Amino acid sequence: MFELLDDEYARDILVATYREPKSADALAEVCDASPSTIYRRVERLEDQHLLDAEQRLDPDGHHYEVYAACLQRVTVELTEDGIEIDVDRDEDAVDRFTRLYEGFK
Repeated sequence: MFELLDDEYARDILVATYREPKSADALAEVCDASPSTIYRRVERLEDQHLLDAEQRLDPDGHHYEVYAACLQRVTVELTEDGIEIDVDRDEDAVDRFTRLYEGFK
């Protein structure tokens, strides 16, 4: 996690997708990086569940993916046992509904 968040492109991708999903092409432009660099970082961010992908359909009928950051906060704490990393992730709609439903039981 430290190595990933230490990467400038990974951080730029998270910031760029915090409010609004963006395609890989848009991220390459915003981050001033090659598409291959963006795809490598996107894959690593998805592996750590820090970025979500959603498939969209453009007006020509072609499919493409957009990416959205799915975290709110990363906390690093030094303890006697070592370093603890806690990631506050956004809940998706299904998880939010389930939590609310279970709260009514």
